Amino acid sequence: MDPSLVAESPGAAAAGGGSAGGGSAAAGRGFAKYALAKLGGAAVSLLMVVFSAFFLFRVLGGDPVDALTRDVPTTPAERAALRHRLGLDQPLSLQFLHYLQGVLTGDLGQSYQYQQPVTSLIGARLGATVLLTGTALVLAVSLGLWIGTRAGWRQGSTFDKVQVGVSLTLWSAPTFWFGMIVIMVFARYLGLFPINGMVSPYTPDGFWPQALDTLHHLVLPVLTMTAVIYAQYVLVMRSSILDEKDADYLVTARAKGLRDDDVRRRHAVPNALLPTVTLVFLQLGGVVGGAILTETVFSWPGLGLLAYQALRIPDLPLLQGTFLFFSTAVILANTAADVVYRFLDPRVRHS
Repeated sequence: MDPSLVAESPGAAAAGGGSAGGGSAAAGRGFAKYALAKLGGAAVSLLMVVFSAFFLFRVLGGDPVDALTRDVPTTPAERAALRHRLGLDQPLSLQFLHYLQGVLTGDLGQSYQYQQPVTSLIGARLGATVLLTGTALVLAVSLGLWIGTRAGWRQGSTFDKVQVGVSLTLWSAPTFWFGMIVIMVFARYLGLFPINGMVSPYTPDGFWPQALDTLHHLVLPVLTMTAVIYAQYVLVMRSSILDEKDADYLVTARAKGLRDDDVRRRHAVPNALLPTVTLVFLQLGGVVGGAILTETVFSWPGLGLLAYQALRIPDLPLLQGTFLFFSTAVILANTAADVVYRFLDPRVRHS
């Protein structure tokens, strides 16, 4: 045989390399286009949130001046001066322009009731919310994946039936209702945990006494959030395991002599994780917003309680700021979920 027919010419090799490089470049352009589309959608959503944050709370009713002077005898002149100081006597269009200018410059205004910048209040309360929601999310995801995997793998067993029933019950239970049940059982009846705040006023100074007391206060709010959240992961993971359970590649793995636990752990679970991982990213923003009810029930000093207290007046700058923060967290989490999903699912990359 002529060796020239077997050996690859330099031109052919270059052509092959160019083809591979062209494929990588095309993939890079495809991802850039995909990412820009998602970021553009997020920007439009954020713009709509900015407009909604201003007008939404002005149609709820309630006069901030009446709320701020409810327990303080004031004259009409003093009320007019307070209204002028808060900028409520200006036309709505001018108020909106000042609000929009503040958002663009990072100034969310000053709280009516706290007389502090809204950004400072959000920054001071953010840590408590992250501690509560982060702990609850980690526990919920861990429990949901573990229980969902075993319930789906043992479909029809007593364990499966019990877990599905419990998950459906907890998923449908209102957060505030479940929180009050938890308070009645573990705080009022058993007297095991405190029911409000983050740290007791009589706790000694020092890192460890403060940390242990915070953990003591954290138990019931985390229990409430985890119980409501983890049920979703159980049901989603169970459904994913059922979809993968009878797949051909699992039959092949069993035919090779792998143990059932290895088949589940090494083959079924990694392929079933895709919908659950997506749900985790989608939940990142929603869990922060969902902390409002939990923090209100347990008087946990986070952003949720801050938003509830602002709603009672209404404290318009503080309501606008917390609404912007919660909405931005949801939008960014959804955008991150879309980008991560592209990396995890080849079908999205090739579509």
